[in-house]
Order: sequence, then C-alpha cells, then structure tokens
Amino acid sequence: MLEAGTEAPDFTLKSTEGKNVSLSDYKGKNVVLYFYPKDMTPGCTTEACEFRDQNSLFENLNTSVVGISPDPVEKHQKFTEKHDLPFTLLADTDHKVAEAFGAWQLKKTFGKEFMGIVRSTFVIDKEGRIARVWPKVRARGHAEKVYQYIKENLS
Repeated sequence: MLEAGTEAPDFTLKSTEGKNVSLSDYKGKNVVLYFYPKDMTPGCTTEACEFRDQNSLFENLNTSVVGISPDPVEKHQKFTEKHDLPFTLLADTDHKVAEAFGAWQLKKTFGKEFMGIVRSTFVIDKEGRIARVWPKVRARGHAEKVYQYIKENLS
C-alpha cells in the first residue's frame, strides 16, 4: 500500500456521469480518495452516506471526495441516485488503480481466499502527494476522522 509522503499516481477512470476523470483534474485541491469493495452493500453504503453527510464540510476545506470501486458506471449511477451522493464515484473495473495504490489485496472470508478491494482511504494534498493513509477502514465514523485530519492538518 502506498504510504504518506509519496506522490499519488495519476490515473483516469470513468465517472458516475460517464466522463473521464483524472486525479490530476483535482490539482490545487485536497482529495479524499476512498476505495470500497461494492456498491449497495451495508458497509459501503454506511461509508458513502457518511461522506455524503459531511460533503459540504469537506468542500469548505477545499477538499473533494472521490470513491472508487470495481463496480461498473451503471451500478455507480444507481448507488448515487438511491443515496443522493453529491460526490464522484469512479469505476475501476479492471482494478488497476486499486492495485497501484495497494488497495487490491488477498482477502479471506469464511475460509475462502480471493483478491478484492480492502477498504482504504488516501488523503491527497493540493500538490498531489499522499498526506495520510487509512488501511483496512471500518466504515462507521470514518468520514468524521478523515474530516478532522484535514481540518487540523491541511486547511
């Protein structure tokens, strides 16, 4: 997993709106880049809704929230509409961006091993460097922790 202090790798993925979005599009702003396993699941919904509820606070700190999962754009659109998400979701269907950040890892569930997204958050500063990493995130209460970090360290 990438560490704080390193430059965040640039990438381009399709957004909820079907447009190409690159990390470099956010230069000059802080970015909360959060990787999550799957739209419409309990933990991912909790995390997305908490970021939604705090989105205006992030915007006040010149910070954009961006979610990434392997789900296709169409599924992101349904997830966004159902939960009224005001931020961009990106479709990493081949998980290349998750791999580049180290969020694509071996997971174990009920004795089965498989590769998948490990819920992780990266705060990227205005210059494109990773300021903070949260590996293996617990969804509930996470958005508040990220907000407090940015408020205290990057605002």
